[in-house]
Amino acid sequence: MEDWKQVESLLDKRIYTNNTFIRDFVSYLSLSTLFILLGLLVGIIGYHWTAHLSWIDAMVEASMILSGMGPVSPLLTNSAKFFASLYALFSGLIFVLAMGVVLSPLVYSLLKKLRLDKPD
Repeated sequence: MEDWKQVESLLDKRIYTNNTFIRDFVSYLSLSTLFILLGLLVGIIGYHWTAHLSWIDAMVEASMILSGMGPVSPLLTNSAKFFASLYALFSGLIFVLAMGVVLSPLVYSLLKKLRLDKPD
């Protein structure tokens, strides 16, 4: 219980200025971009191996699925169709994860301004 009070007091002492907000936002945006790029890399490699698409076609296909636009090339093999279905689900999770990471400093800043503390 005392440990939690120490954590609360440290959080209360932290001043969330514009400089720290911008620094946090840029770092979280960078982390979110890394997640999206890793998700894109998974899609490019997967489409290249399973659908036998060229690297550029695999990149277009992965980009379109990751952005939510839908497939571009027809998928002829069962393995490509199976990968596409898994990658579509994975892409939805990557999007939710990236948005959560990007929005976390905004939500933290808003909660600190409203002073929504944990009730005792």
